Amino acid sequence: MTDSPVSFTTGRCDACGTEGGPLMKLSLGKDFFGRTYDRLSPSSDQSPKWFCESCSMQKNLQRDVRDIRAELDKLGAGQSSELTSTAQWQRAHLRLREVALLLEGAAAGSRLLDPSDVHTLIHRFQTQAGAPSVAG
Repeated sequence: MTDSPVSFTTGRCDACGTEGGPLMKLSLGKDFFGRTYDRLSPSSDQSPKWFCESCSMQKNLQRDVRDIRAELDKLGAGQSSELTSTAQWQRAHLRLREVALLLEGAAAGSRLLDPSDVHTLIHRFQTQAGAPSVAG
């Protein structure tokens, strides 16, 4: 399945309040682990959220961090998890490190994702008992 086209509008960003646009509403896509879902808000949503380019990027980072955290929580609870694969474990760990770097380089405006939350999750990866070994 390919991503649906991105819709654009003008107005105010629902995250940081920037005006003028263009503002984006992303629709169907895939999560970090390749599962299909509606990225930001369903098309049936009566009050969809619209984001400027910077906030849209942060929403995508936020989604990846949320997906990785959920899979790490499953793993910690002894449930089936995408992270039982060494390749997925390494890929997720690398993505968290990329997100941390992107947040460090982001402007100090509105943040949809707290860098300290990402660093905490990276630390959990590094200390997770019984997890696949991660190089780097």
